[in-house]
Order: sequence, then structure tokens, then C-alpha cells
Amino acid sequence: MHYSGWLVLVALLAGVVIGGGFVVILVLALRRSHQAVQVTSNSVPDGVEQVLDAMDSAGIVTDASLNVVKATAKAFALALVSNAHLTYPELVEVAERVRRTGRLIDEELDLQRGRFKDATIRVHVRASLLGSRFVLLLVDDRTEAYRLEAVRRDFVANISHELKTPIGAIGLLSEALHTAADDPEQVRMFAERLGAESTRIARLTQDIIELSRLQAVDAIANAERLEIDDIIAAAVDQNRVGADAHAIELMAGAPTGAVVYGDPKLLVTAVDNLISNAIRYSPDGSRVGVGSRIADGVVEIAVTDQGEGIPEADQARIFERFFRVDQARSRMTGGTGLGLSIVKHAVQNHGGDVRVWSQPGMGSTFTIRLPEADQPEAAPQDPATPYPARQQGEQNP
Repeated sequence: MHYSGWLVLVALLAGVVIGGGFVVILVLALRRSHQAVQVTSNSVPDGVEQVLDAMDSAGIVTDASLNVVKATAKAFALALVSNAHLTYPELVEVAERVRRTGRLIDEELDLQRGRFKDATIRVHVRASLLGSRFVLLLVDDRTEAYRLEAVRRDFVANISHELKTPIGAIGLLSEALHTAADDPEQVRMFAERLGAESTRIARLTQDIIELSRLQAVDAIANAERLEIDDIIAAAVDQNRVGADAHAIELMAGAPTGAVVYGDPKLLVTAVDNLISNAIRYSPDGSRVGVGSRIADGVVEIAVTDQGEGIPEADQARIFERFFRVDQARSRMTGGTGLGLSIVKHAVQNHGGDVRVWSQPGMGSTFTIRLPEADQPEAAPQDPATPYPARQQGEQNP
């Protein structure tokens, strides 16, 4: 009896130990199973999706096999992701390096875009590990910024080139004046040329300032309702003297009553540049016409000349800075090569565009297109005073 009690106690202890061992083994197995599920799961850590959606950058998350498990709308808009894979091999290579080294990568890449590889986009990429198995890529499109930087460099180079000629001419003319001091006729001729070159530098400087202002700020931050007829009349008046000097008839069309929102100074400058260009490149004794019309909510201002016309191959470039169809004639007439570029930027700042029609020997027509201003709503009438106030002396109806 004594021995049987001990046997029961030992059996109970053994059962507890064995049962506890099974429980421990089961818990460890469940933990390992949970870890395995986490390793094979494609779900990104909590909160990452919300953070990516709130960022301006294109966000992409890849798994250990570099399959895309999360991508923002901007990533698809830039065509960085297709069928759950990174589109560009350059991005794949960056992700592989991050997984291999575990280091943050921050660099810029040129990506060949398009089926025929005829377009390139410049992107800034930051890539790093996200947890133990994911790779995070943040991509910013810098294409436009680099394009503008290239334009700025070209602009500075062009300015340097354009200023070099009149400055050099002024130096030579000043030397010629010194050597011709005893010849009044020569002095008068050199002085006139010196004045012309000085005027050219002043005009070029003013155009550069105007163009820089148009590109640097919102030119119509304080836009107001403007009568297009008034804009045209002001621009025509500014060119009367120049037209009369070349016996050019400057004709303005009938008023249309069109109204736009904008900056009066900038719009007058745009129309003025088109008219002065038309006068400059028209033969003496010809006509330059300026008119406007309204079509489907668009206000059009057209300037037509009877000049030599512009070859079709050059029409796509005439709004570029310093581009001239005829370099020799432009220098002879005092053009800076910035007038049409100023027109383009001024009109674009008003939400419009400028177009050209031209044929050699048949003249040219430049058309500014601007959105028509909405008609102001009529002020609500006070029900207590249904009729307009009568003037003194008016009879009752």
C-alpha cells in the first residue's frame, strides 16, 4: 500500500512533466510558424502605405525577390512599375544593391522612356531597406528642372554672345572717333553709328529684364478685367511713329467688346511686340492689320503683315530666345531676337497661346489666343425698390 501511493505520485509528476514539455514544444512550433508566415507575407509594415500616399515622391516597395508589393499613383504615372515589376533595369540594379549591401543609396539616373527609346527622363532616387526583407524606393522626376537649367545656361551664353557684338562695335567706333577728330563728316557718321549701337544695347537689356520678370513671378497675380479694344488701341498708338517712318499703313479692325482677365501692361507689350515686328519686316508702303474676334469663349488678336513670310522649317523655332530667320536683316533693323519669346511668355502667363501662319512671299499672321472673361453676375435687385431710382424731373410711369 505504501509503495502504491508513491507510484501514483511519481506517475502524476511524470505526466505533468511530459504534458508541460508538449505544451512548450507546441508554443515554439506556433512561434516559428508565425515567423515563417511573416517572412513569406507580402504585406508591408503597418503605416508605410499611409506615409507613401502622403509623399510627393513616387514610392515603391519591393519584396526579397524584387517584386513590387506597393506602388503609389505617381509611380504608375511615371511608368516606373508594370505588372508588379520595376520597369527600368536601372531601378532593379539599385534595389539589388540595397539588398546586397544594406546601405542607403542616393543618386540620379537617366532613364530611357518610350518604346523607341527616343525620350529621356532624369530622376532622383533614394533607396533603403525597409525592415528585414523589403526595399523602399523614392523617385522624384527632375526632368523639367534639368530642362530649365539647360535653358538658363543657353540663355546666359546667348546673352554673352549678343552683347559681345555691340560692345565690340562701340569700342571700335570710339577709336574711330578719336582718329577722325579733324574730319567733322566722319565724326558725325561714327557718332550716329555709336548712338545706334547704344540704343541696341539698351533695347536688348530691357528685353532681357522683361523676359526674366515674366519667367520669375506670377505676372497676373492681380489680374483685372480688360477691354481687348483698349489693349489694341494702346499698342497701335505706340507704333504710329514707326509705321509712318516707313510709310506703312497701320490698320485696326472694328471693336469687338471682348473682355479678358490679365495685366494691361503685359498684354499691351505682347501686342506691341507683334506690331513692331510686323512693321520691321514689312516693305515700305505696305500695310499692317490688327484685329480681334471672339470664337467659342476664346478671344483672338491677330496681327497681319505683307512681309517676306517665314519658311515652314523655321516656324516652329521663331518663339525661341534669340532665334532669327534672317540674322543679317535682324541686326540691320535693330531686332534683339527676344520679342516673340516675350510675347509667348506673356500670353502663357495669361493662360493662352500664340500661333503663326506664314508663307514665303505672302506675309505672316500672328494670333494671340486668350480665354474670354466670364460675364459678371448682375447684382440682386432689392425687392423693396423694383424700379430704378428716378432722376429729378422724371415723370412717373
